[in-house]
Parts: sequence; structure tokens; C-alpha cells
Amino acid sequence: MTANTPLSPQAEADLQAAWREVARWHAEVGVDAAMLDAPRNRYEETPQPPWRPSAPPAHAPQTPASASAAAPPPPREERQPKRRDNTPEALFPASPLAEAASSLEELRAALEAFDGCDLKRTARSLVFADGNPAASVMLIGEAPGAEEDKQGLPFVGRSGQLLDRMLAAIGLDRSTVYITNILPWRPHGNRAPSTEEIALLLPFVERHILLAAPEVILLVGGIAAKSLLGVPTGIMRLRGTWVTLRLGEREFPALPTFHPAYLLRRPQDKALAWRDFLSLQHRLAELSAAKE
Repeated sequence: MTANTPLSPQAEADLQAAWREVARWHAEVGVDAAMLDAPRNRYEETPQPPWRPSAPPAHAPQTPASASAAAPPPPREERQPKRRDNTPEALFPASPLAEAASSLEELRAALEAFDGCDLKRTARSLVFADGNPAASVMLIGEAPGAEEDKQGLPFVGRSGQLLDRMLAAIGLDRSTVYITNILPWRPHGNRAPSTEEIALLLPFVERHILLAAPEVILLVGGIAAKSLLGVPTGIMRLRGTWVTLRLGEREFPALPTFHPAYLLRRPQDKALAWRDFLSLQHRLAELSAAKE
């Protein structure tokens, strides 16, 4: 078949379907614009040698200009998160807004009015929480995905469906747990949250915990565990061990575990997650027995 040979109707339909699937995948991962008018094959380009500054002659005298060039650069100022109007977020901190909320409804309203995070511009909706605010168990995940952004609820995509099955296995459901995330807005393209974004929004999460006042917390995924516990340890070493989350004068027993999205990629680790959920079930049974 030559380049000028017309395609059969079936072949043309298959080709169009393939292009639609490519376009759908690009939209899902956040690609929304082409950078060049035509494709560019970088494998055919000659690699350029890395740039290196030329050294001055050994006999060159040290002039004031060259001396200043040789001096070490001044330390860089720590970058602060900025609002949409490019004002440093330190001038509009999240902590007072979060602390002023005396109820979950007021906290949600404070987040809806908060204009200090650029994620709000690209997200479709605020994903605040789901489930029973009076539940004994509070689950805290990472950030909303595409489906969560559409529905405005946490854990409703494929990972949320797996989470629902895991909860049902120990006798829980969304009427007996309370679910939220570290970030209330979806990072564009489902990328991982940045350190700055987590630090910016953490006061809202901590206030959320204090207002919900759960008896136990399930930290779902490495980002949730490391952010709230303030440790660099990975989830493989954190999971399965009960820890104490301290917020001011309050203490909450917390159990880190795998994120369901991770388990979808590595189903062989579901056995470890099952142990974590059995540990949660045992802790809840102890709390129930203590109340009787």
C-alpha cells in the first residue's frame, strides 16, 4: 500500500478511533495545548555539548569586576507560595482563616473563599469531604483525581471503589467513616502535590481534624502520612504501625496504610493492606468495648 492508496472505510474508522483515544488520553493527563506546529524528531538532532564558562587566562590580573564575579553568589531567599495577584502568601496566611472556623460548615466556607492557592484556578470543584462527620474513623488521602474533581467528592474513582470494598470487608461504609484529603483541589494533570501546596493548605487539614474530632485516623498513602506526621519516612516503613498525631493539645491515634491507587498498580501488596484494615477493625472493637 502506497501513501496515496485510499483507506477502506473500516480502516479509516479504526484510525479515527485510535486518534480519538490518543486525544482522550492527552486530556486525561493534562495536555491541553501543542507547543509546535509540526512534530519534531529529536532523535535525528545532533546533541549539543554542555555549556561551560570559559576560564580567564592564568596571567590575567584580578580586577574588581573579576573579583566580584569570582565571589560566591548570595544565598537565595526561600521561595514563598504566592497568590494569584503575585502577593506572597505570608501576607495572607491560611492559619488564621482555618483557626477562625468553629464548625465544618465554616471551614468549608473559608476554603471556598480562600484565594491563596493556584490550584483553585485549574480545578473544577472544591473536594471537601464525604461520609459521616460524626464517625469514629476519619480517612485522609492525598488529593482529588479527575473523577473526584468532576463529582466534588473524595475517593469516587477506581481507587475509591477499591477503598469502598476494603471498608466493607471490615464492616464499614461511607455512613460510618468520614473521608477527606490533604488538598481540596485537584492538581492539574493528576500530578503529585508540591511541598509548597501541602504546606500552604495543611492548616485547613489540621483544623478539619480538630473539628471532626475522630477517635482514630487512617492516613491513606505516603503523602498524607508524611505531611501530617512531619516525617520523611516512606509509606512502606510507616504502614501498619499505630502512631500518635499531635495537634496542639489534642492527640489522635493514626494508622498509615497504602493508597488504593498504589494497590491498583501493585495488587500483590493488598495482603499488607488487609493486615492494616484488620488492625483498624481491632482498634475500633477495643474502643467500642471500652465504652460499654
